[in-house]
Amino acid sequence: MTTDFSIIGKPTAMIDAAGKTTGAGKYTDDLSLPGMLIGRILHSPYPHARIKRIDTSRAEKLDGVVAVVTGKDAPNPYGILPVGHDEYALALDKVRYVGDNVACVAAVDEATADQALELIDVEYELLPAYFDPEGSMKAETDLIHDNKPHNLEKDYHHVFGDPDKGFAEADHVAEARFIANEVTHGAMEPHSTLAAFEMDPHTGNRGRLTVQSSTQVPYYLQHKLSLVLEMPMAQIRVIKPLVGGGFGGKSEVIPLEIIAAIAARKALAPVKITYTREEVFWAHRGRPRTIIDLKTGIKNDGRITAVKARVIQDGGAYCSYGVVTILYSGALLGALYDIPNIQYDGYRVLTNKPVCGAMRGHGTVNVRFAFESQLDELAAKAGIDSAEIRERNLLKPPCITVNGLRVQSYGLPECIEKVVERSGWKQRKGKLPKGRGLGVACSHYVSGAANSIIRSDMPHSTVNIKIDRDGGVVVYTGASEIGQGSDTMTAQIAAEVLGCSLGRVRVIAADTDITPIDIGSYSSRVTFMAGNATLRAAQDVKKLLITAAAKKMDCAPEDLIFRDDLVSRKNGVLAQPPSASKTDADAGLQQQPSVSGRVEGQILRGSLQQKRKDEGPKTSMSFEEAVVAAIDFHGALMGTGSYAPPQEARGGKHKGAGVGPSPAYSYSAQVAEVGVDEDTGEVVVHKVWASHDCGRALNPVSVEGQIIGSVWMGMGQALTEEMIWKDGMLMNPGLLEYRSPSSAESPEIEPIIVESVDPEGPFGAKECSEGSLAATIPAIANAIYDAVGVRLHESPFTPERVLAALRAKKNAKHINMTEGIDPTAPARFREHGGSLWYRGKGPGRHPLDPSRREVPTQAGGDD
Repeated sequence: MTTDFSIIGKPTAMIDAAGKTTGAGKYTDDLSLPGMLIGRILHSPYPHARIKRIDTSRAEKLDGVVAVVTGKDAPNPYGILPVGHDEYALALDKVRYVGDNVACVAAVDEATADQALELIDVEYELLPAYFDPEGSMKAETDLIHDNKPHNLEKDYHHVFGDPDKGFAEADHVAEARFIANEVTHGAMEPHSTLAAFEMDPHTGNRGRLTVQSSTQVPYYLQHKLSLVLEMPMAQIRVIKPLVGGGFGGKSEVIPLEIIAAIAARKALAPVKITYTREEVFWAHRGRPRTIIDLKTGIKNDGRITAVKARVIQDGGAYCSYGVVTILYSGALLGALYDIPNIQYDGYRVLTNKPVCGAMRGHGTVNVRFAFESQLDELAAKAGIDSAEIRERNLLKPPCITVNGLRVQSYGLPECIEKVVERSGWKQRKGKLPKGRGLGVACSHYVSGAANSIIRSDMPHSTVNIKIDRDGGVVVYTGASEIGQGSDTMTAQIAAEVLGCSLGRVRVIAADTDITPIDIGSYSSRVTFMAGNATLRAAQDVKKLLITAAAKKMDCAPEDLIFRDDLVSRKNGVLAQPPSASKTDADAGLQQQPSVSGRVEGQILRGSLQQKRKDEGPKTSMSFEEAVVAAIDFHGALMGTGSYAPPQEARGGKHKGAGVGPSPAYSYSAQVAEVGVDEDTGEVVVHKVWASHDCGRALNPVSVEGQIIGSVWMGMGQALTEEMIWKDGMLMNPGLLEYRSPSSAESPEIEPIIVESVDPEGPFGAKECSEGSLAATIPAIANAIYDAVGVRLHESPFTPERVLAALRAKKNAKHINMTEGIDPTAPARFREHGGSLWYRGKGPGRHPLDPSRREVPTQAGGDD
């Protein structure tokens, strides 16, 4: 495949960078419409309760309140998965977590709406609540959903090969429990939705619905609005404005998106709802608390013989992406290393807590932490270097894994080689001063799911391209730009194929009225799938340009080269763009329209008669001349391209086989260098070397940014980020209490791009946004062991957990810093040891929250 590109492979600024960096760009909460109302939501103060009565009469009488809506205004269930339609926009019969949605007020301003919420009277009948997934699985009565016995959303049991035989053949076996605590996305922009109904121009009645929302999945949102509101999809328009980060948290339909539409319908006015940061935490959809019981066997030479994993996920109160999440956790044990025998038992469990969903590295991150940590333990047992044991278990592509995953491009060997070399691994591992250590780990991820979650045979992505007479190229795509650079990628591919400058290309994206269907920005699918659709659309319209240019230049179509806004013959001389002459004679000539329709200072459209003169065959022409010639010959210049994964990439036939297969997988290897303070337990990451096989880097600066972002996010889960629970109450629902690493805490990260050039990716590209995250956590865990000799099996590796492990290793006096849980051998999830309340803004706090009382309380240790 050629590497002589003019656009792709070059560092390129994002095409929407100016709007975002100057503040000119518009996010959903920046939008306003005439007569717009503000919506606010009443949330449940209880984790599990039956709703006996809702009285909204006092709220409706408050001056400035236009409408109050409850569950009876939209009784149809919905869910992101066809098998998981168990959510209601507003609770119908009962609430299932603290923060569940009960009612919504639409009022003239936020203060009035908040005041009205306090006037809504709700009578609850409290029910037993379930917070621990292992306990919840034993439930017989008072189930969270009556149709889910034992509060089990879904369980899967897979056996590939002969695991028992594999363990019998193993020379070394390790078995342990790992716990990864719950984390959330922490995107800068809170969820926001503006919904408005138009007037039907024929009848004057309520007509079409337009929803502008901070979403990663406009098409899915349009579909779920249709279900809940009982409206045809053709009567619903969804527009995605700028999105200030998603990371999976906006990859499904969030309650406020439907609630805003319900409120707008009843209020007969536009309604905007923007979550407070606290509400973002309640909406959640983050990575679930996960128990991983893992057993791995290896031979003396380090080759893996068998793996057995039992995974229990604390999914929260509704299905969300849960079925997919639990399947990913098992399926992606494969496709990284050559593992001949696998047994997987996965349980997605319902609890009375906010809903977990998809988060960057969906389904793979927690299991990868356990596996890569245990592989390091086994390497030590067998006396094999940690990097070398990974090299001894590499796949031999092209191949099909034991669980049916097709692997073609495979850059993991080079990824390991690069980080080992750059970090000085062989010279420094085990030789650093006390308290300093190196750790290595690997990870991978899909380049989009080969099987759509909506169980449809329609293309996963479709792109349309239109070229105007002035030479402007407009690309219409349903793919959602959420900060990852998909619009820029789309423009680059179109420009590269067409041979025009990037400045000619305009991308119109994610508007269901004018852009074709794309199933959304999740599972790292956009570059591979929308990129391929763009490439095909550009090739489609380019055929028309080539045919016309070949006639004008009197040559065969295959003899033409389109590059840098010029069309030339392969054996001709590449002409330079004409320069403006300042002589009087030339000035007179410049006033005559050329074949391209260009005159000095303006572009003449087809509506203006152009004087043409006979021309002989040309050795080159401008891109604009080719466009005008093509329009003269063919009329409108339109191209369409679609992409669906090939059948051979869609996996096996066993139950759950649809999740895990992908047309391509990315690969990553990382080395982390850490320092551990043995007196305080504090861990400092000094540097991370992160290599990532992205197939081909279409935009290297963007790829490097994604690698750095993945490492940074993984470091947060490794060291500081944790959602802390007490009886279903989230104790840290804010960015001050939920600690993501700041820029000051971020270490030096050295991104290393590896290009394996996938045979089916657009120009060989595949995913680069998620695959690196999962390696960071175990790389840090393994580095901690190298530094101070303790193996942590519970994340995050907080000072309390590290210090508890260090003191236990030294047989020091026991101090209960971790609620009785041994971080080197955790047996169960822990609950927060403090009181049940916290301070914070917002309606409907827990009944025992002191901030609900009229008598001022003194701040203290329980706040």
